[in-house]
Amino acid sequence: MSRLGNRLPLQKGGNLRLLTFNLQVGIQTSAYHHYLTRSWQHFLPHPQRLKRLEMMSDVLGNFDIVGLQEVDGGSFRSSRINQVEYLATHAGFPHHFQQLNRNLGRIAQHSNGLLSHLVPSRIEEYRLPGTLPGRGAIHARYGEGPDALHIFVAHLALSHRGRVRQLNYLSEIIQPLRHVVVMGDLNCTQDQLHAHERFTSAFPLHPVKPLLSYPSWQPRRGLDHILLSQSLQATNVRVLDHLFSDHLPIAVDVALPEKCRLALQ
Repeated sequence: MSRLGNRLPLQKGGNLRLLTFNLQVGIQTSAYHHYLTRSWQHFLPHPQRLKRLEMMSDVLGNFDIVGLQEVDGGSFRSSRINQVEYLATHAGFPHHFQQLNRNLGRIAQHSNGLLSHLVPSRIEEYRLPGTLPGRGAIHARYGEGPDALHIFVAHLALSHRGRVRQLNYLSEIIQPLRHVVVMGDLNCTQDQLHAHERFTSAFPLHPVKPLLSYPSWQPRRGLDHILLSQSLQATNVRVLDHLFSDHLPIAVDVALPEKCRLALQ
């Protein structure tokens, strides 16, 4: 757990620009055969990876809070560069947090990340249950009291059984909270999320239109999500242009209710 501040300075009258992005550790993927021909980049460095991160920074810096998945924490394949820290620095985010979920030593540091222009009052991380270890969620709280804003960044399992356990786990944490955002690569469609009764009971899904985000070169499935509690209003929901990964970034502007804005002051 990390304490990073006590107050959230309101911006734009309480409206927040949020983005989630599975960046696939900066591997450029634009066809199915690249999963085979470029698979070596999951283990070895590539000379263009740093340039790709720089181009990502130009886009990410336009948002208030960014959730990252499949980001490397500084191993051989990323040329020893902590990609969360690099993106935070080059995109101008004063606050960032890296969650190391699967530590393969010098080979790979599989992580989630949070980039924030705003000061979190508290950050916690959770190890999500599953047959295979290595999935996690970041919980960032902004403000204090019952009207604080809670943002979760998660990367869920590929298997249905694993996702059920992980959504059940998150349901217990989310249920008592009022103003909640869950964003990340959830590895399932919105219809599949609705089928998880325990999760939708704890966190009634806001009717935000699902966006097709995978595969990035010909998107057919909505695997990446920004889910909002009923108290939050979404505007300008959109998918961004291809940023090299096999997933497309998803973005939304969120209008906070008055009580939430007051709690953040």
